[in-house]
Amino acid sequence: MKWKQILVVVGLSATTALATIWTYDRFSNNRAPQFDGVDAAKLPANYAGFLENATQNIGSAIDFTKASQAAVQAVVHIKTKTPAKRVTNQLPETKGGLEEMLEQFFGDGIFGPQIRPEQRASGSGVLISDDGYIVTNNHVITDGGDGVAAEIKVTLNNKKTYTARVIGRDPSSDIAVLKIDGNGFPYLLYGNSDQVQLGQWVLAIGYPLSLETTVTAGIVSAKGRSIGVNGRQSDTPIESFIQTDAAVNQGNSGGALITTDGLLVGINSAIYAPTGTYAGYSFAIPVNLAKKIVNDLIKFGNVKRPYLGVAADQTKINSTDGAYIGNVAKGGAAEAGGLKKGDIITKVNGNTIGSWGELQGTIASLNAGDKVNITYKRNGTEATSTVTLKEETGSYDNLAGTNLGNLLGGELANIDSKMAERNQAPGGVIVNKITAGGPFSQTRMQEGFVITRVNDMEVKNMDELSKAISAARSYNISVEGFYDGYNGIYRYPVTLPDSEE
Repeated sequence: MKWKQILVVVGLSATTALATIWTYDRFSNNRAPQFDGVDAAKLPANYAGFLENATQNIGSAIDFTKASQAAVQAVVHIKTKTPAKRVTNQLPETKGGLEEMLEQFFGDGIFGPQIRPEQRASGSGVLISDDGYIVTNNHVITDGGDGVAAEIKVTLNNKKTYTARVIGRDPSSDIAVLKIDGNGFPYLLYGNSDQVQLGQWVLAIGYPLSLETTVTAGIVSAKGRSIGVNGRQSDTPIESFIQTDAAVNQGNSGGALITTDGLLVGINSAIYAPTGTYAGYSFAIPVNLAKKIVNDLIKFGNVKRPYLGVAADQTKINSTDGAYIGNVAKGGAAEAGGLKKGDIITKVNGNTIGSWGELQGTIASLNAGDKVNITYKRNGTEATSTVTLKEETGSYDNLAGTNLGNLLGGELANIDSKMAERNQAPGGVIVNKITAGGPFSQTRMQEGFVITRVNDMEVKNMDELSKAISAARSYNISVEGFYDGYNGIYRYPVTLPDSEE
């Protein structure tokens, strides 16, 4: 009897377990079908990938060795030296009492002009011809100010050192061209930066941290980036960087960004790092832009810029779906091509334009007189216009408006004759107050600044300030002036807002 009870219990337990498993399996199949993935050999027609033959491409290796070994021969180490010189701290002339007494004992320089010690710097460059032309960054060969270093030495990968001379430089794009004497130098071939794709492998080559030739690899993270670094050395900066995650540090500036085929697609220029060392992203000048700048500097000694004649819509300056036009210059190329305020430029010669920086960089890589196809959207409808780039932007007659204070973001007034005489100025416009959120507040300008020049035009009063702004070629202007009681001339890049028509 006892064994019969045990067998009955076991049988009931087994039956219950089987029934539970069957019920769960049926329920789960109805509620959440299992997904085992799709075999690469049986890709559906709507597969979201890019592989033409997935089974052949999966796991395929990319070889960096040939491109690296060839390119390092053409990347050079640049070392500069600037002798010690006398500089001024441009402090206000408010000395008195103790300061005057100390200067009687220790000399006039204790609170004024100082001696800046000898400056040495290191960077990289790229040979682009067999007769010794080298492209690098402008900031690599400067003397720390507006001039160039007194001595520039170039060392090749074979350890031979040459003295270089400056052929030309362009602070706006941060490009400079050097020349060393000789022939038969190894050099890199230009690639096409317009064809660089997101996710594409690239190699950065240079001399970081005073190390010998160094190669790092990464992918293209973004294109058409603007990070504001060129505004430190130019009032009209041009930025349309290729962003990568290839490791770049101080000393890499001016070095090569190449494809795995060994073609030059960029000149490494900057890093975005809160600590001053590599923190994940680096930025290179597209070679299509660099090539145009280099050719102009070699041929003319300066850059012949082409102009489309459009200004950005500042409210959408960071948009990534095109370049939004905030205004069209009268007499400019864009006006002749039928472009209007509010249009969104999406392509230039078939190349996608995703941002204002990309438009700026693409146009800057062309020449005045070039005919370009501009694809744009107007009220949601796409159209294409053929535009001939010009040597002049045209004029934005309606920029100044009737209220300069509202336009510039400050309370303005003509300076009195005493202030003008005290500062040996023919006149000027003083900024008595800076309005929060206005164009002036976006600069380092302080209240009390006296405007004496806008771009190349002298300003002695409010009327001349209005005319100077009206004559500006773009919304990006350079404002120059002084502070009452301070030594030196100060300059600020100012971006004007869009005007209402």
